[in-house]
Amino acid sequence: MPNDVFYPTQLPELNLLTTFGLLLAVGVLGGLLAKRLAWLPTITGFMAVGLAIGPQGLGLLKVHDLVTAAPLVDVALGLILFRLGASLHPLALVKSRPLVVSGLTESLLTFGTIVALMLWLGTSPVVAVLAAAIAVSSSPAVLIHVSHELHARGPTLSAAMSMVTLNNVLSFLLYTAALPFALKELSADWFTILGLPAYQMLGAVLLGVVVAFVITRIGALTQADDGHYRFALVVGGVMLCVGLSAALQVSLLFSSLTLGLASRGMQRRARLAHVELGAGADVFFIVLFVFAGANLHLKDLWLFAPAALAFVGARVLAKLLAVYGCGRAFGYRPRQSLAAGLMLVPMAGLAIGLVQQTIKLAPQAGHEVGVVVLAAVAVFETLGPPLVAFALRFAREVPGSPSVLVGDGDADSAPPV
Repeated sequence: MPNDVFYPTQLPELNLLTTFGLLLAVGVLGGLLAKRLAWLPTITGFMAVGLAIGPQGLGLLKVHDLVTAAPLVDVALGLILFRLGASLHPLALVKSRPLVVSGLTESLLTFGTIVALMLWLGTSPVVAVLAAAIAVSSSPAVLIHVSHELHARGPTLSAAMSMVTLNNVLSFLLYTAALPFALKELSADWFTILGLPAYQMLGAVLLGVVVAFVITRIGALTQADDGHYRFALVVGGVMLCVGLSAALQVSLLFSSLTLGLASRGMQRRARLAHVELGAGADVFFIVLFVFAGANLHLKDLWLFAPAALAFVGARVLAKLLAVYGCGRAFGYRPRQSLAAGLMLVPMAGLAIGLVQQTIKLAPQAGHEVGVVVLAAVAVFETLGPPLVAFALRFAREVPGSPSVLVGDGDADSAPPV
């Protein structure tokens, strides 16, 4: 008889599959508990149980377990950004003057406000510009999931989705423009200073367009009743884009967003832009939000509360004032203009991704940016879902919402789109 012990002598470490299963199981539990409170979005439940089992809670998930689960989160973010990009036809963006003017005004006002705040707080100009570029971004995940959960539908939601797309594109462009200055502080050579940001941006765009071309050509072969094949094609395209982005070291977030935009522009008979992600995608969305809860930087929020709260307040004020002002200037009603502004408040996925990229490329500047931005993200991820749910009800675009009162504007009136 061999003397080797054939059973584990200690508790095994979690691997990718056990982490995936744990995130799903506790996520569903959190969602069901949140569902018992009609006013609380299930995202809040997902994040609450994530915080409870994460490194700052019971410790069932360690930091290295979260690192292991990162590919699942990347796929979830890729699906969300694909759906966001596919919701807006590139030509519609160019032709919509109110949307372009409002998006540029809101993004530039947010950027300028955060630059001024960060300089006032004593950071270097490079850190101020990087943090401001990240602050321009908005969270599509929260808006998409909460609107889907509430079965919301209407022109204000459509306008907000378009502006979130524009926010994230402009955020990435501003960040790419600021990155050379951070690299210059590291005494990098000029080829790296100029070539690295250009490679990451243009590489992500090219990758997204190439994958979009492939999946739309395959999608054109499907028939009207082949929705299940189109769903598989979208998931496959997103995973291909995420995997190649990692291999080529370009931004998976921007390549996935480009994939959605390009698929919408090329689709014709492919119908990929209208694929309902449904329950299959919910698996990844649950993992995303439980992961976000487990990864909340509450310690950073406590340590850097004054700066983080100032960042939150300045960003919220800039976005609300810009969207509301542009909406009124273009003749839209106060209710819809204010609601659209509120829907842009959440900030998460792209912001975290850009902070991580900054830490990797310029560690000192990245740390200074991260302590404030990640603490602010903890606030936005906590308050964002209930705020979006309130905004959708306030805009009267949730089934069962009371009709718009006389003198309060037309329910079909929407902010710039």
